[in-house]
Amino acid sequence: MARPVIERRLTEIGERLARLRSDLAVTEEQLAHLVAEADDARVRSLVSETAQAERAHRGAERQARAMQRHRDELVAETARLQLTQDDLLDRLTAGA
Repeated sequence: MARPVIERRLTEIGERLARLRSDLAVTEEQLAHLVAEADDARVRSLVSETAQAERAHRGAERQARAMQRHRDELVAETARLQLTQDDLLDRLTAGA
């Protein structure tokens, strides 16, 4: 791969990593909120023992699990891009 192509790919990956890290920070804040909400709903469900409270608890748990999956996907994508970035940097320095 030619040096300009590697440099362009490194720039693109760097920009993508910056966006992913920003998204990850927001996702982690949202996840913390949803987990706390699910915990509160669980306690309310245990205390009230109503079907409505149990549905609210299950819904809150589903939202927290979905956000956790999203967070895990962002972490995996970040790791994949970092490996690609490392590989490109190795190619760039090997050709220098």
